[in-house]
Amino acid sequence: MSLAFCGSENNSAAYNVDHGVLNNGCFLDALTVVPHVFLLFITFPILFVGWGSQSSKVHIHHSTWLHFPGHNLRWILTFILLFVLVCEIAEGIVSDGFTQSHNLHLYMPAGLAFMAAITSIVYYHNIETSNFPKLLTALLIYWILAFVTKTIKFAKYTEHGVGLRQLRFCITGLLSLLYGLLLAVEINVILGRRYMCFAHPTEVKPPEDLQDLGVRFLQPFVNLLSKSTYWWMNTFITSAHRRPIDLKIIGRLPIAMRALTNYLHLREAFEAQRPIWRALRQAFGRPLILSITFRFMADLLGFAGPLCISGIVHHISKENRTIQPPMRLLGIYFISSEEFLANAYVLAVLLFSALLLQRTFLQASYYVAIETGINLRGAIQTKIYNKIMRLCTSNMSMGEMTVGQICNLVAIDTNQLTWFFFLCPNLWAMPVQIVVGVILLYYLLGISALIGATVIAVLAPVQYFVATKLSQAQKSTLEYSSERLKKTNELLRGIKLLKLYAWEHIFCQNVEEMRDKELTSLKAFALYTSISIFMNAAIPIAAVLTTFVVHVHLSEDADLSPAVAFASLSLFHILVNPLFLLSSVVRSTVKALVSVQKLSEFFSSEEIGDEQEPKPLKVVNRKRPDRDEWKSYGLQEDHEEEAFGLCDEDICIKVMIVKSEERKNLLNLSLPKNCCVLSVFAAGQLTMIVEILSSPPTPALHLYFLILRRGSVAYASQKPWLLNTTLVENITFEMPLIKQRYKTVIEACSLQPDIDILPQGDQTEIGDRGIILSGGQRQRISVARALYQTTNVVFLDDPFSALDIHLSDHLMQEGILKLLREEKRTVVLVTHKLQYLPHADWIIAMKDGTIQTEGTLKDIQNTEPELFEQWKTLMHRQDQEFEKEMVAESMSTLERKNLRRTMYSREALKTEDEDEEESVESEDEDNLSQVMRHRTTIPWRSCGTYLSSAGLILLPLLLLSQLFKHSFMVAIDYWLAHWTSHVIAAKIEATGRNCTSAQVRCGFSHSSYLLVFSVLCCLGIILCLVTSVAVEWTGLRVAKELHRSLLSNIVLAPMLFETTPLGSLLNRFSSDTNTIDQHIPATLECLSRSTLLCVSAMGVISYVTPVFLIALFPLAIICYFIQKYFRVASKDLQQLEDTTQLPLLAHFSETVEGLTTIRAFRYEDRFRKRLLEFTDANNIASLFLTAANRWLEVRMEYIGACIVLIAAVASITNSLYNHLSSGLVGLGLTYALMVSNYLNWMVRNLADMEVQLGSVKRINGLLKTEPESYEATNLHVPDGWPQQGEIQIQNLSVRYDSTLKPVLKHVNAHINPGEKIGICGRTGSGKSSFSLAFFRMVDAFEGRIIIDGIDIAKLPLQTLRSRLSIILQDPILFSGTIRFNLDPEMKATDSMLWEALEIAQLKPVVKTLPGGLDAMVTEGGENFSQGQRQLFCLARAFVRKSSILIMDEATASIDMATESILQKVVMTAFADRTVVIIAHRVHTILNADLVIVIKRGLILEYDKPEVLLEREDSVFASFVQADK
Repeated sequence: MSLAFCGSENNSAAYNVDHGVLNNGCFLDALTVVPHVFLLFITFPILFVGWGSQSSKVHIHHSTWLHFPGHNLRWILTFILLFVLVCEIAEGIVSDGFTQSHNLHLYMPAGLAFMAAITSIVYYHNIETSNFPKLLTALLIYWILAFVTKTIKFAKYTEHGVGLRQLRFCITGLLSLLYGLLLAVEINVILGRRYMCFAHPTEVKPPEDLQDLGVRFLQPFVNLLSKSTYWWMNTFITSAHRRPIDLKIIGRLPIAMRALTNYLHLREAFEAQRPIWRALRQAFGRPLILSITFRFMADLLGFAGPLCISGIVHHISKENRTIQPPMRLLGIYFISSEEFLANAYVLAVLLFSALLLQRTFLQASYYVAIETGINLRGAIQTKIYNKIMRLCTSNMSMGEMTVGQICNLVAIDTNQLTWFFFLCPNLWAMPVQIVVGVILLYYLLGISALIGATVIAVLAPVQYFVATKLSQAQKSTLEYSSERLKKTNELLRGIKLLKLYAWEHIFCQNVEEMRDKELTSLKAFALYTSISIFMNAAIPIAAVLTTFVVHVHLSEDADLSPAVAFASLSLFHILVNPLFLLSSVVRSTVKALVSVQKLSEFFSSEEIGDEQEPKPLKVVNRKRPDRDEWKSYGLQEDHEEEAFGLCDEDICIKVMIVKSEERKNLLNLSLPKNCCVLSVFAAGQLTMIVEILSSPPTPALHLYFLILRRGSVAYASQKPWLLNTTLVENITFEMPLIKQRYKTVIEACSLQPDIDILPQGDQTEIGDRGIILSGGQRQRISVARALYQTTNVVFLDDPFSALDIHLSDHLMQEGILKLLREEKRTVVLVTHKLQYLPHADWIIAMKDGTIQTEGTLKDIQNTEPELFEQWKTLMHRQDQEFEKEMVAESMSTLERKNLRRTMYSREALKTEDEDEEESVESEDEDNLSQVMRHRTTIPWRSCGTYLSSAGLILLPLLLLSQLFKHSFMVAIDYWLAHWTSHVIAAKIEATGRNCTSAQVRCGFSHSSYLLVFSVLCCLGIILCLVTSVAVEWTGLRVAKELHRSLLSNIVLAPMLFETTPLGSLLNRFSSDTNTIDQHIPATLECLSRSTLLCVSAMGVISYVTPVFLIALFPLAIICYFIQKYFRVASKDLQQLEDTTQLPLLAHFSETVEGLTTIRAFRYEDRFRKRLLEFTDANNIASLFLTAANRWLEVRMEYIGACIVLIAAVASITNSLYNHLSSGLVGLGLTYALMVSNYLNWMVRNLADMEVQLGSVKRINGLLKTEPESYEATNLHVPDGWPQQGEIQIQNLSVRYDSTLKPVLKHVNAHINPGEKIGICGRTGSGKSSFSLAFFRMVDAFEGRIIIDGIDIAKLPLQTLRSRLSIILQDPILFSGTIRFNLDPEMKATDSMLWEALEIAQLKPVVKTLPGGLDAMVTEGGENFSQGQRQLFCLARAFVRKSSILIMDEATASIDMATESILQKVVMTAFADRTVVIIAHRVHTILNADLVIVIKRGLILEYDKPEVLLEREDSVFASFVQADK
């Protein structure tokens, strides 16, 4: 057929110009082409030639600077313009179908207009980002021309009687309006920027964020198209494939999204609206309303799918072929909107457009809601932190508020509010969605639709009940999990003792018992989860079945065409979603209400001052409080003057506490300048003084104080407070590092030997609260911080409590008396060590909160002789000066060994979640491409490990049930298509035969079809149940197997606890086990369901229209690359979000615990700044993760929309030309819509599964650890062995691992029965390795140990370790009864236990406890002192009645009194037993029968102690001399 602009028909009216050219329809269309051609010719050269060199692209993100007025309105109008132009093109093509020739003028001008509209927005975007507004003149001319030509065309249509019934008239009027609005926008730009017609154009500066190249989150700054499609994320997502994402790459938050900005908004709202809900609404209500609006629009557009499917199927069915001819005016055809919408291809395009818009609005709603929630979270966290800084510490000390409660507010309650904000749009959109869905179903099916909807509505409360039970089961599981972790923690912390006593199987059994209880709760959780999954899948089937059964039985002539059936099917799927979301939304709302109540109570708790402005705070002058401030508390001026009049220039600090009600002085304290004030009152009272100095007065208790010439005080609390950062940063504490001063402080606190042991020296991160350090090390670091500061006043609260006598002396001499006194700083020292009294310039003795006496030591001797004599008798020894080397040598070996154990691999703690990368890097660190390839690979091996753990029965059941379920789902829908196609065919046949309803032979019988449909639906429902149960039970089985194997392997592993950080092992039992227990089964079910739904949908569409396979190939390639890039970025961002949350939560707990110290140092502002940094880091990671998820979903859903369009066009064409049944067309379109819903979930679940399988991989790595050899041999061991206790060591060499050097070399010794052997040596000499060799805890690769004639290497480990006893230097008690701690095997009688306690001199203590032997011991034995715990360990060793006892530095961490008790017991109660004593204090082995001195793994000296002491060159003698 020939082509012509105005058509090629003979005598065509299109060429008739008798009434003037403007009255010719073709000429009017030609006239509208002029503006579009003008724009294309003008703008293309400018776009391609470029003008970058003339623009201001320097120092800004030039592609994101949007500054012209009316920017967003222009983009919205352009989008609407493009949609209307698509409709105009479609209308022209449909109208042209009624003529014999092709009239190009009906759609070609619209096509040019479409190109011009795209060109205009591209041109505008380039002009705007280049800041070259003068070139917008071309657009101004274009809008004028387009508006004029469209208006002329519209006027002529009106003149010739074309009205609203003609679609082209409506489109032309709408286009004229749009061009007019765009013209108005362009004029507004001229008025705003004054780039023409004005002498001086307006200067505009780019926003600060765009001048800061560190801001890389560009969502607020990009244009509307990039905002809606997240186009700006493309570079970010693809770069993650080349380089891992870290905080440097994601940059900083924009100013408007930072925690401080949002906090200011929230604070203003709180000041205006006191109730917290109103304040939240005022501060964050606007974006939430925007999100709800987007959600409304998305939900309403969602109904376009079923309606378009109904229209398409109705159009192509044989019963719909009558179309009235269009109206002809101005020589051209005009069609109505009804005729336009009756075209199936038009409906396919409209469906495609509706899907694009619906998905865009839905993702915009999600993003805005989540972004608002994240901003709210940052603001609330900042407000909580500021409240913490003003908290009255009495609330915490009295137990009204705990660190855990505050951390829960931050970690849980703020996230509950964030989650509520995310779900909030659902709360408003769900009712509308349900009402519209039911109305449309009623329109299609009548009363039967209401019955089907009733089925869903009735089952919705059941779903809510199940969700409630699920929540309860999860809470119960969490409680059992916490208890199991507590027991696991005890087991791992005491694993060395348990192995040495051969008790590991007992404690392992305790953990397993608790795990069984947890699994019972998990079974309930799995049951309710499977019911929930089952109901999600089965309720739509049940609703459809009920509806169609009722519909068929209500009327024999029921309309069950494919159009009705498949539109109803889609509507039921839409209707089910809000009803199932209802339970989640209601639960989230309830939790949010509870969280708001908690926050409200916290914010209203007592505080010590008003909230300060979050600006750089001014230095508060605390030298003299404002008079008005004091007057406001009702005190007299003369009282105030009296308070301060007593002060003179020689007093550094004066503190007076006055109780307001009684006006009674509770404390009146004056501290002189430049002196060492020694206070002998109870430790911890100094905290009260420091609180006074760092806090404003309260109405109940008025505190008067005067601090001369100081900005802050340095303070070391009784309980050491450390930050989770490097050791050097803990000491410098925000002060600049001065190397000489730092070195002096390190030496004064004897920290250099500890630093030398750390893997990265003083750059080592010392862990949360210094958890990797011993008590003494933490104490000395805390004191070093106070010494390093340059304040005039230093407060030290019992700094010697955790130090031995050598370290205490050194710290006193070098740190306090030398360093601080030389710097003329006032020192307030609280201590119970009275030997330091002579060094004090001023002594204050306090009792019951009041001053007992004060003055110099000589003054007190004269005024309080009785008190002085009492002090004198308590002094155990005189002060001595020690050499540095001696101090270093006498450092607690316990501390060093703990460091070696816990710090063996600090990197393992940092990067345990990225161990797969390390395994690759260890082979070739420089091979970056290999590392990146490893990151992009799905861990199929871990997946195989997980599935294989399910067993041979569950795994096939899982796979087959999933396949059968989805096969039946397809069969149900296929049968529906078959059934409805036959209904249409029967109707057409009946119409052809001119039958009436009275003739029975013409009727259509639904019964056989309905029977098959019902059977298929019932089988489908049953398979849904089987599948959901199979998935959850598979998860349970795997969880049970992996935990059992993990626990067994960890307990039986040789020295894993020595080389692997405890935190890393605990993570395997906590977070990784929790992931396997609860998260992987749900993710696996979602992944398998979405994948099989997509695969079955592709199969159905390909079956209906095989030509679809051609389009499927490029779409599959695009999907592959999208998921490939997304998975890597998503994994990095999830890990980054987790890793940035940990420091944030740690900072909160650190602040609460160290509040007094922070206030004393006046570091509140610095800590607030750090909080803002941590919060912003966590929020930027969360925002990037949210944007990445939206990036994926938009693309996947756009691809889904393309699949729908291709499937629709292909099936329509196939139906019209190849007579494809309308039922199959409906089936194909329904499944195409399903693809668009589930495609993004498939990729999201794949990414989540990849992250979660990391837990399986880490656990599987530990499962490969080879256990110790517990196998029994044929050697017969006598029941009483060892009876004598004779030990022969022959040429023994020991190492910790085959890859390490020996720690003992060729050791030979012979110990007779009943002898007491002392072993000494410097740190690292091999003393402890010597003791471990008796228990085969280390590898004795050469030589042997013979006990009572039996080589211990030939004994089963269980037998060997159960026949020996050991007391470790670190006393370990377990939670449980005293009876359990003494005898976990429950073999000893009560009399034996009481005997052991009496020997250990603990019988009186235990007798006074409620329950006696059944009295409870708290975790770690915290309800007993250190000395008592060590004595319990001695009693435990005595209960065993072994003839050999090994004491591994058992007196290292106890006081002198307890040590003397211990020595006495060893020499009496163990007189007939062989005792090997590894000595920390050399004087403890002076009474031994033999002494062995070890150096570097070799025996240096081996003789009686008196013989060694007589030798001048004896090393042992030098040790004894140093210990005096």
